Amino acid sequence: MEPLILGIETSCDETALALYSNKGLIENLVYSQSEHQAYGGVVPELAAREHLEKLPRLFKQLLQSANIQPKSITHIAVTCGPGLIGALLVGHNFAQGLAQALNIPLIPIHHLEAHIAAAFINTTFEPEPFLTLLVSGGHTQILLTNGIGNYQLLGQTLDDAAGEAFDKTAKVMGLGYPGGPKIEQKAQDATQPVALPKALKLRKDAMMSFSGIKTAARQHYLEHQKQPLVVENIAQGLQACIAEQLTRKVNTAIKTTGVKKLVVSGGVSANQFIRSYLEKHSLTETVLFPDLKYCTDNAAMVAYLGYLRRFDDIHFEIRARWPIEELNPPKNL
Repeated sequence: MEPLILGIETSCDETALALYSNKGLIENLVYSQSEHQAYGGVVPELAAREHLEKLPRLFKQLLQSANIQPKSITHIAVTCGPGLIGALLVGHNFAQGLAQALNIPLIPIHHLEAHIAAAFINTTFEPEPFLTLLVSGGHTQILLTNGIGNYQLLGQTLDDAAGEAFDKTAKVMGLGYPGGPKIEQKAQDATQPVALPKALKLRKDAMMSFSGIKTAARQHYLEHQKQPLVVENIAQGLQACIAEQLTRKVNTAIKTTGVKKLVVSGGVSANQFIRSYLEKHSLTETVLFPDLKYCTDNAAMVAYLGYLRRFDDIHFEIRARWPIEELNPPKNL
């Protein structure tokens, strides 16, 4: 029977379902929860309740859109970490009940590994070693990827994630949540970008830090908020400062490993300024990004990774924290 993988993603504030088969991605639905905007960030309990309400409706919509019956699904891949524990549990419980009803296997998916896989949806996962820059609201890491399930951590943030710096700065300046797209939009009108401190320049490793940048941006805004275009100039300064540090640390990893192919994934990889900066200033020979619609949390990447891991027999455990280095390669590779 031809494999048909149902992917389920509920790790944070996106409720998402997708279908993947030998022919590639069939359908991908994402509901982005707007309720959190009033709070300036994700409220975990609210996110879990929204997943609980939206999952059955999205599943029905998915079946109708793809014109398939539930019995055609052969596997269910569901994100089980890292993420918000309540949100993950909702997705897991829905997936587990459906898997038992259909008598089909359940595949636990690591959220960050799914983001890495997102760059290869509808293609073949890169067989040769490459560097991965995972950059989102919750994670900022540089990894040496030697294949699916084979990751070596080279560097990560010591404090805030890059996306967190975007979100918190946007909140201070009254732009709302999520902050990344709003910062990027405002930055286009900057006339005199604010120079923010470049973190960890004396360190020779690939470790990163974004807390000081966020604090400097906040302080500048509080001191100059009445000046014209202050929001726009801080937005561009923040983008430029984060892009510079990411690129500098990627170049350190390239010098350390000799690997010059880079995959950039996670929500912040949708930022066009950061994409362009990495392409122009990194020491890479090749830089790959997921399609924009697969940068933020989605189920297409979950279903695709489930397709690659469909032969696995992995112990299932919901984990709010889950180091990606603990993963193993799929059994069929």
